[in-house]
Amino acid sequence: MDMASATSIYNASQALARSASVIGVAISLVTAWALRTAIRAIQKRSKTTELRGPKSTSLLFGVSKELFESPDTGAIFEAWSKEYGVAYEIPMIYGQKRIILCDPKAVAHFFSRDTRSYVGTPGHKASVVRTIGKGLLWAEGESHRRQRRSIAPSFNSAAIRKLGPAIYKTVEKLKAAWEAEIDASGDESVVLDVHKWMSYVSLDSFGIAGFSYDFGSLDGKPNPMISVLDAFGAPSTPNIWDNFVHLLSLFFPIVLNVPTSRGKMVAKLSARMSEMCDILIDTTTKERDRGSNEQGSTIGLLLKAEDEDSGQRLTREEILAQMRVLLIASYETTAITMTWALLELAQHPSIQTKLREELLSLGGEISYDQLTTGLPYLDAVVQETLRVHPAAQDRVRQANDNDIIPLSEPVQTKSGDVVDCIAVERGTVIGISIPCINRSAAIWGPDAKVFRPERWLEADGLTQKAQEVKGYRHLLTFSDGPRTCIGKLFAITEVKMVLSVVVKNFVLDMRDGLDTKIEMSKGIKLRPKVAGEDGIKVPLKLRQFRG
Repeated sequence: MDMASATSIYNASQALARSASVIGVAISLVTAWALRTAIRAIQKRSKTTELRGPKSTSLLFGVSKELFESPDTGAIFEAWSKEYGVAYEIPMIYGQKRIILCDPKAVAHFFSRDTRSYVGTPGHKASVVRTIGKGLLWAEGESHRRQRRSIAPSFNSAAIRKLGPAIYKTVEKLKAAWEAEIDASGDESVVLDVHKWMSYVSLDSFGIAGFSYDFGSLDGKPNPMISVLDAFGAPSTPNIWDNFVHLLSLFFPIVLNVPTSRGKMVAKLSARMSEMCDILIDTTTKERDRGSNEQGSTIGLLLKAEDEDSGQRLTREEILAQMRVLLIASYETTAITMTWALLELAQHPSIQTKLREELLSLGGEISYDQLTTGLPYLDAVVQETLRVHPAAQDRVRQANDNDIIPLSEPVQTKSGDVVDCIAVERGTVIGISIPCINRSAAIWGPDAKVFRPERWLEADGLTQKAQEVKGYRHLLTFSDGPRTCIGKLFAITEVKMVLSVVVKNFVLDMRDGLDTKIEMSKGIKLRPKVAGEDGIKVPLKLRQFRG
């Protein structure tokens, strides 16, 4: 796309952003048609390989509305892959196109060139700045490398080992709270919303380990941060205007300035996080100046972090952005993973029993070394949870350079040619569905959709195709390449600690039996909920394990 065309589209999108009345919306649709026609004319001059793919289901939205509203986009992408091959093209809003990669070889190539040859789309970057700031999730190229090198020591294995006791202490508080709930019920069991408890234990453990701050979630302390996170993460009644603006903002960032209920919530969340992070930074700085050992926390390490090559420290804005990411990740992403793990254990009593036997065989408090290398079945349960239920749904990037993407098997183009690589012109948008790659039958075999931890322990448990996936432990759950999740070791350690304490001490059952239907709900991330329950509740029946 040349600069003149891009400027025209940008100016038109500004006009669209100002349209909030009924007449304005009508004018917007006319503008949309003109934009769609202009984009198609530009695409005809593109050197990107034209691939086959599904037909548009909407004149305005392509298939983007269908994907946005789906609770399982991975299944949609997998179905298209079966029909069109490991690389195909989908129509998006205003006639724009997106190439989807469902091939381990192509995906590995893509991730290896992330932050340089492939960068965030304007819509994604604008959304990240609005919610989080210009930190690691926003940065590209040299800025990304500098920030990541500075932050990495805060999340290496040595740092996580030191934080282990603080995490364990919080998990013990969870155990005590659940025991108190059972005692107060006057019965041998109690029904608890485990998602709420997982959010609280995750936030509290990272608050103490990472920020040297106790949010007090497990103690029931009122905290404005928790109320905002709860409200933002909770599912809301579908709002046509909000959804329309959100879809447009992915392609025209200026639309984010249009007033919406979601936009107001984002602004409130960002403001609250900034207030909290400012207090934490100021407190840690004062403690450091007084010679306190607070620098052992993640925030302390961030404050003293500097790039080894340039000697440049993180700016306050960058530190604030990293802290906002950590707050959301601890409260939302890790909590969702732990909730899924508990759900799977409740739905599979034999797996739960086998895990409990392994945990009890060690006796006493489990050490960090045992947690990381001495409990193979626990590791398998966690890996399978990460495979089947990735918190992140996709990775969408834009080519910053012309590129040739290799494929492990040939695909047919629109013209009928068969190719084993695809040409990508600068500006082309590439998408990868993480659930699709993690759960694809073509990659993981016929039991890909089955929760089966044993696949990680068997000699031939992973197919050859699965072993070609280059992400962490052959999964894309934590992404891959230069942008792989920097906090993955902390998250895995926390999940293992929670499961080890909970499964050793409690028996988990589905409240309404093993046939209970689970559905997906959209908050900050997709999360599970029991069908028919209000909000985002995941009620499980708990009783103490008596041996």
